[in-house]
Amino acid sequence: MQASLRKAFREDGAVLIKGFLNPQQLSQCREAYDWAVDNHGPNAFRMFNDTEQQAHVDNANPVAKARLEALVAALPLGCLFADLWGSENVWYFAEEVFLKAGGHGSRTLWHQDTSYLPWAGEHWGNAWISFESVPKRNALEIVRGSHRGPRYDGTTFRDPNDPTQPLHGGDALPRLPDIEARRKLDPDAYDILSWATEPGDIVVLHPGSLHGGAPVDAAFPDRHTFVFRFFGDDATFSPLPADSASGYPPQGSLFANELAGLKAGEPFRHPTFRRLI
Repeated sequence: MQASLRKAFREDGAVLIKGFLNPQQLSQCREAYDWAVDNHGPNAFRMFNDTEQQAHVDNANPVAKARLEALVAALPLGCLFADLWGSENVWYFAEEVFLKAGGHGSRTLWHQDTSYLPWAGEHWGNAWISFESVPKRNALEIVRGSHRGPRYDGTTFRDPNDPTQPLHGGDALPRLPDIEARRKLDPDAYDILSWATEPGDIVVLHPGSLHGGAPVDAAFPDRHTFVFRFFGDDATFSPLPADSASGYPPQGSLFANELAGLKAGEPFRHPTFRRLI
């Protein structure tokens, strides 16, 4: 791996890796993706349901766990992240599924994954795989370097008219900035990373980065995206606010039972997460 990619990920929080998956590997991912959409899990939901902006999202489907662990172990992602981070070990956390179809899938609101999951440390990474040729205007967007900034409160994803509606509330975490509103006033208010991608490319980002997915439209009506999440040696447990107004558990909503025994600052580890390296 080029040293420039390691440096960019460390400083910017996101990189594009061109042609990472070959056609056979991409086909294996698409087969698993289609199965996951058809066999969604208990964490699946329709963002902005019953509106023209709805989008399908699923996370850590227990029915798909064994199948996706086997797929990820057969892909070169473990080696990629070990090299990218300089980590001796790499563990697979879980998947995320995005489907925006029919030209009506809305923008995925700006957020940090660390507002929803108890993650801290340098060695975290999400690998985004899209199966279409994605124009830049419809691509994932990331605020450069924001993984090194504050951990914000999450958005509820319930109100498209209030993109920063707090998930946790209270004073434990600062409220999200309204990035889109500021961009309308000043297009240069944020240093935004985004890339047009082709099938086989992957976008890798640190989940502490402020990021959001651009919408689909009439010219690009469908986007199918698989996200695989990984962590390494420098991954620690950082609980969410204990007095969240939404009742959100400090361990997050995924693997809450498995993580219940961890304390703040401890290494993020549990046997449920498959070690790849």
